[in-house]
Amino acid sequence: MAEVTIRNLRKSYDTTEVIHGVDVDIADGEFVVLVGPSGCGKSTLLRMIAGLEAVTSGTIRIADKVVNNLPPSQRDIAMVFQNYALYPHKTVAANMAFALRMRRMAKSEIEDRVARAADILGLKPYLGRYPRALSGGQRQRVAMGRAIVRDPQVFLFDEPLSNLDAKLRVQMRTEIRELHQRLSTTTVYVTHDQIEAMTMADKIVVMRDGHIEQIGSPLDLYDRPENQFVASFIGSPAMNFLEGRVSRDGGVFVDVGPTRLPVPDHDDLTDGRAVMFGVRPEHLELSDGGVPVTVAVVEPTGSETHVVSRMGGGGAISAEVTAVFRERHSFAAGDTIHLRPLDGHAYVFDAETGARLT
Repeated sequence: MAEVTIRNLRKSYDTTEVIHGVDVDIADGEFVVLVGPSGCGKSTLLRMIAGLEAVTSGTIRIADKVVNNLPPSQRDIAMVFQNYALYPHKTVAANMAFALRMRRMAKSEIEDRVARAADILGLKPYLGRYPRALSGGQRQRVAMGRAIVRDPQVFLFDEPLSNLDAKLRVQMRTEIRELHQRLSTTTVYVTHDQIEAMTMADKIVVMRDGHIEQIGSPLDLYDRPENQFVASFIGSPAMNFLEGRVSRDGGVFVDVGPTRLPVPDHDDLTDGRAVMFGVRPEHLELSDGGVPVTVAVVEPTGSETHVVSRMGGGGAISAEVTAVFRERHSFAAGDTIHLRPLDGHAYVFDAETGARLT
């Protein structure tokens, strides 16, 4: 196991810079998830750690060694790819043993390592099968087993669950997390799915356009987003945003159209300042004094009901406002309801920069 330290890392293709001087500290044994929308640079960053992409400038250090110019085989890492990358003509056992045979490791040690990994992953009954005879989840386990047998300092996962169906993704999330808890190997995991990030990570790195927007634990990012982008990206359904202006009139409020919503005081909340009022769907309640909205879609999920509504007048960054209710309601499309944020659960962001003010 080892720490991974990234300092002022940059990546350019000709004159186009795609990674803009990022700094990340990954502690020994930590499970870190790189998350962000497509094209944000998370996979490029992972591939630079792996040695599959050249570093333009900056440093990548694994343990006490700078690995910028080392080939992947000398970095003591193991990578699990999105498409499994299994040899179709080799059995499960042969796939898992391949890298060890290339190292000319003793046959008895190879067999011991393969058997141990197969036991951890529940693959013992399948060691004699070929990949074509396995399900998607089983193939992903084989790819993980191939990484485990190498006993690396760092595991790298590049969107390993994106090819699986929804139920299997949930199962594999749990299995990967349990695997990490058992092995305690430093892990860097890339995904575009913020639910994966929230449920698996010790620490999340949120990226956008080659920059790091925020680093923190899952609940830190959820409860204390530093800007509007992080607030909108972390959480499902996403946070609602309403355009408004600060009003200091017997208190501190944000006026959203004709509705006045109280917010915590802050020195930057000057009277008349244009802001974005943010509230998560689960923090909205029905109230006669709330913002009037028109129900558009009701989505019952069983344990809760998602109500997507349209806001008329007052202006909103999106015409949609989503609320989540644990109790049952008999709303129908076209109904008018009034929604009010729960006390202490509102966020205020600068309308221009997106920075969080409260």
